[in-house]
Amino acid sequence: MGPIRSIVAPLAGRRLLRRGVHLLLGGVILLPYVLLIIGFVQLFTEPATPYVPAAVLAVVTFVIGTVPPFLPAMRALEITATRGLLDVDLPDPAADPPWESRLFGAGWYVLHLLCGGAAMAAVLFSAPTAVLLVARGLGFDDGSGIAGLAVLDGVGGVWAVLLGLGLVAATAYLVAGLGALLAWFAPLLLGPSPAELRLAMETQAQEFAERNRLARDLHDSVGHALTVTTLQAAAARRVLDADPEFVRRALLAVEDAGRAAMEDLDHVLGVLRAGGTAPDDSASPQRTLADLPRLIDDTRTTGMDLEATVDGDLAAVPPALSREAYRIVQEGLTNAARHAAHVPVRLRVAATADGLEIEVSNPLPDGGPVRTPRANGGRGLRGMRERVRLLRGELSAQAADGVWRVRVQLPGRAGEGR
Repeated sequence: MGPIRSIVAPLAGRRLLRRGVHLLLGGVILLPYVLLIIGFVQLFTEPATPYVPAAVLAVVTFVIGTVPPFLPAMRALEITATRGLLDVDLPDPAADPPWESRLFGAGWYVLHLLCGGAAMAAVLFSAPTAVLLVARGLGFDDGSGIAGLAVLDGVGGVWAVLLGLGLVAATAYLVAGLGALLAWFAPLLLGPSPAELRLAMETQAQEFAERNRLARDLHDSVGHALTVTTLQAAAARRVLDADPEFVRRALLAVEDAGRAAMEDLDHVLGVLRAGGTAPDDSASPQRTLADLPRLIDDTRTTGMDLEATVDGDLAAVPPALSREAYRIVQEGLTNAARHAAHVPVRLRVAATADGLEIEVSNPLPDGGPVRTPRANGGRGLRGMRERVRLLRGELSAQAADGVWRVRVQLPGRAGEGR
């Protein structure tokens, strides 16, 4: 039963019907092209035909006829039809595919039309021929021969019936074979081209980079807010009865830090809901070095002894570089507040002709051992390194002579055009 089943398998089920419909669609689309070719051949064989206007008409017709295969809409239709009728798993078509994909799509269009034309011709020939042969074999022949096939005039009886049924079976196998051929070529011609795969990988890499940037921004913002809140709350608790004015300022700082963190959180969630890009109407809190004075003031309200020095024109720093530099300074001060205890902290930000320099330093508490910032598993310092690496800068974080120092150098061209 195994060999018989394998022989009959291509003709069983609804697959043959669906593939036949797909091929007939190609044959129907091919028919106007064939009629146009026949018409122009007859036109140019007529001696009285004005050849120049006829040639212009032929060229215009050729151009119009070759445009559809290259249209994205036609490629999308072919992919939809191939999915439904040939049972081929294809990805969704791109809205604006590259020309490489359009060329492959045009190749599929031609192959579909040629296979469809062959299947339609076979069906149009075999169907009436098989009916006439079976009718002859069953004794219903009216004596007329089969047009164009005089060689079959002598075939009768059971041989005519068998030949008619064999012709139907051969046509069915031809349709199944052409359908299988199209199903094999479909992923090659309608699937993602190398250019589309490269574009998809680049898009995915950009999405990953954007998600990492959002994660870093959220970590820095929320981490800074929690640090400020914790330190202010602890300080306010210690002087709750003795210094109500300090408590009031501490609560105000906690409120401001919480509000800023909520703005950043709303922005990140808005970007994620928009599919990875910031919506045009989002009031995204893109803080830059212009907000550095407020950051310094907020940090000082935690009780940190912060000495800040700003050199150069920070307004001239490119926007992207200014945004990333602000986050680097914010994380550096947050780490200092979290790990340096009650020791003086020095911040230096300098805009130079070569770029931007950032340095955050503090003495090691009580001359004790180095406490490398490891908040949340060390993600703060790792996030700073990622930002610096993306900006093609340099970062060093180490202890020397009893001082913990984080030094960052960013090239000025790192943020241009972004």
